Amino acid sequence: MAAEGLGPVIGPAVVLMGAAVIAVPLFRRLGLGSVLGYFAAGALVGPSVLGLFTDPDTILHFAELGVVMFLFIIGLELRPQKLWALRGQIFGLGLAQVSLAIALLTLAGALVFALPPVTAFIAGAGFVLSSTAVIMSTLQERGEIASTEGQKSVSILLFEDLLIVPLLAIVAFLSPVGQGEAGFGPLALALSGLVALLVAGRWLLDPFFALLARARAREVLSAGALLVVLGAALLMEVVGLSMAMGAFVAGVLLSGSSYRHQIESDIEPFKGLLMGLFFLAVGMSLNLAVVATEWPLLLAMLVVYVLVKAVAIFATARAFGGATLPALRRTAMFAQGGEFAFVLYTAALAGEVIDARENAIFSTVVILSMAITPLILVAADRLLRAPGAALDGVEAANGLRGQVLVIGFGRFGQIALQMLLARCEQVSVIENNPDRIREAARFGFKVYYGDGTRLDILHASGAAQAQVVLICVDDRRAVSTIVELIQHEFPNAAVLARSYDRGHSIELIRVGVDYEIRETVESALQMGAEGLRRLGWDEAAVTEALGDIRRRDAQRLTEQVQGDFMSGQDKLLPTPVPEPLAPIQFPQKADS
Repeated sequence: MAAEGLGPVIGPAVVLMGAAVIAVPLFRRLGLGSVLGYFAAGALVGPSVLGLFTDPDTILHFAELGVVMFLFIIGLELRPQKLWALRGQIFGLGLAQVSLAIALLTLAGALVFALPPVTAFIAGAGFVLSSTAVIMSTLQERGEIASTEGQKSVSILLFEDLLIVPLLAIVAFLSPVGQGEAGFGPLALALSGLVALLVAGRWLLDPFFALLARARAREVLSAGALLVVLGAALLMEVVGLSMAMGAFVAGVLLSGSSYRHQIESDIEPFKGLLMGLFFLAVGMSLNLAVVATEWPLLLAMLVVYVLVKAVAIFATARAFGGATLPALRRTAMFAQGGEFAFVLYTAALAGEVIDARENAIFSTVVILSMAITPLILVAADRLLRAPGAALDGVEAANGLRGQVLVIGFGRFGQIALQMLLARCEQVSVIENNPDRIREAARFGFKVYYGDGTRLDILHASGAAQAQVVLICVDDRRAVSTIVELIQHEFPNAAVLARSYDRGHSIELIRVGVDYEIRETVESALQMGAEGLRRLGWDEAAVTEALGDIRRRDAQRLTEQVQGDFMSGQDKLLPTPVPEPLAPIQFPQKADS
């Protein structure tokens, strides 16, 4: 009976997971990205093809929690001071891009497709709301969220999330069945909810997690983290804002909490799973019957809307001082519609501002634009590469046979290389920056040109003969890629890797590197040690403090590798959850 009762639940879950684990690796191998794989899998099992799922809207609503979790984790990385520093980009760049795009899209809808002005405005306003899920996933995969361009993208997305409230108010005002209900009511309710969330986050969240931490139960803290995320999301939805906005604000409020890293590790598994489910649900929502019937209009509207929005994005980026290449990349990323368009179109349909056919067409155009975004990004990556530096006077790696292969000749690699050369080891060095190679030659170092993330270059650099490979590049994704290649193709070489932060160290240890070191940890420890010396502590006290910190760090790292905790930041001292270690005891200060 139990098995029979679980069948209706487990069966659909198995179908969804099966479709995802087949489609996603296939699409990634083809270079099309995981998002398009999820879309394709969703379309396959949805009502338009196999018909295994007949109610994608319900799944889509549930799967939006993936976007909620994602925005919460992004918020954890942005302290309130940093978010305040972005206010100019949010209400400057974001407002300018959205305003210009809405104006141009409304004009295109009215002139090109002969839509009534109100309908053209609704169609354009929905399409201007870019997909938070697609863009954030892309930024995370590329490691660009913390970059300058990444912060601009986050700012624009935040403004678009805020825009949903006035847009819904405008829909209510335009509705023939809802006039009189619009005005300042929705805006006042949204502001009240936002203030309530800020007040609760400022004075209640830290005491709440401190209370949960006393229980010494990991699952209780996990439940508390989920409660905060979902509660904030629900509050924002009730007052008319997006759930993602509520989760983001909650994350920002918790960014300075001492429980931040523990909360992030608890939320991370749910985020990835639900994000995948969200993209599956969007794929299921694609109505192929509408596509078959209205394909000329859909194709024309897709092309026109993507191009018009692209013009608005590029023009805004250039007007705000952006270089041509970053502006084009941002254009490729934002040119699609997004999930919040469904909310706007549904409200417009309920208010009889648009009819059912228009809702189906506009929604399908948005879904198609989200589906082709990975293809646009692949094309943009290939066409918008920065001009390569001239290779004059630079020798490519070919037939190298050193005992040691050093990949990367930046600040880190140069210091590591000096230790090896001090004992006259046979060392081969490759670097993908021609200017750096020429600079090294001026000081007597022979460095060859080569990209360590390419297997053919590794073969040409002598990785098959090397006893030791030092990976000294300053790109986290590149380090992980090189480690994977060497372990698979050259298993006899010892792999020594430079890690970006603690989370990267854990990742490298788990895949079995022979040695890893965080790029800043030793220099930071030495800086702290010198600070103690300047305060008058004797050398024995400083040495003991260094040893104690290193021991604690190693112990914590071992616990994290063996457990399921992943932190994205270096954190030498153990967190107070669930079992805090005793405080550090320093020896007495030397008499001056």
